[in-house]
Amino acid sequence: MLLIPAIDLKDGQCVRLRRGAAHSAQVYSNDAAGTARRWVDAGARRLHVVDLDGAFAGRPVHRHLVEAIVAAAGDVPVQVGGGVRDLAAAQAYLDLGASEIIVGTRAVEEPAFLAALAAKWPGRVLLGLDARAGRAATHGWTVASAVEAEPLAANVAAGLFAIVYTDIARDGMLSGVNAEATRRLASVSPVPVIASGGIKNLDDLRTLKALALPEEQLLGAISGAALYQGALDFAAGQRLLDA
Repeated sequence: MLLIPAIDLKDGQCVRLRRGAAHSAQVYSNDAAGTARRWVDAGARRLHVVDLDGAFAGRPVHRHLVEAIVAAAGDVPVQVGGGVRDLAAAQAYLDLGASEIIVGTRAVEEPAFLAALAAKWPGRVLLGLDARAGRAATHGWTVASAVEAEPLAANVAAGLFAIVYTDIARDGMLSGVNAEATRRLASVSPVPVIASGGIKNLDDLRTLKALALPEEQLLGAISGAALYQGALDFAAGQRLLDA
C-alpha cells in the first residue's frame, strides 16, 4: 500500500483546506515544484495533485504549476484533478505529463462521461469520490448531491485506475481516517480505492493496514496536513505500509 503526499494548489501556492472550505486555506509552500521534489526525495512513489481553484472554477487554472510538478517528479507518477469537466481539460492534463487524471463533479453528475474517459484512456482515469454523510459532493465540495457514495463506487466503469475516496468531514482536520467507510467502499468497488481525509499519524496507517485488504482493493492512502505539519513522518509511514 502506498502513502501518497497531497499537493493542493490555490492562488499559486501549496495549501491545505479544512473540510474543503476555501477560506480555511493554510499555506505550506510557494514552491510547487520544490514541494514535489521534497516528497520524491523522501521516497514517495506517487503524488496526488489537485488544482483547487480549478475545482471551484470548473476548469483547470494552474496548468503551469502542474507541469512544473510533473517535471520535478521525474519518473514518479502524478495523478491530477481539479476542474476536469470535459475532454479538453482531461487531454490538457495528460499532455502536461500527468500519469492519471481525477474526475469528480461531472463523473457524479454524468457517469457516462466517466465511462467515456475510461474507454478513451484505460488505466489513466480516477474517480474522485468526495463524500459528506455518505453522499457525493461536487463543484469543489460546495454542492451536496443526492448520489450515494457506495452505489456510485459499485457501478463505476471498467478500465478506471482507481477511486480516490475522501471523507470531507475529516479532510484537513487530523481527526482520524474513516476506515470503516473506506472498507465498505473498497468491498463493493470493482477497482482499487485510495483512502483520503483525516489521516493524522502512524496509527491511522496501522488501522488501514489492519483492514487486511489486498492492493487491488486498497491501493494507498493520501495525506496532506499530517505530513506538512510533521505529525506523520513520510518515510516511517511508507515503511509501515511496506512491512
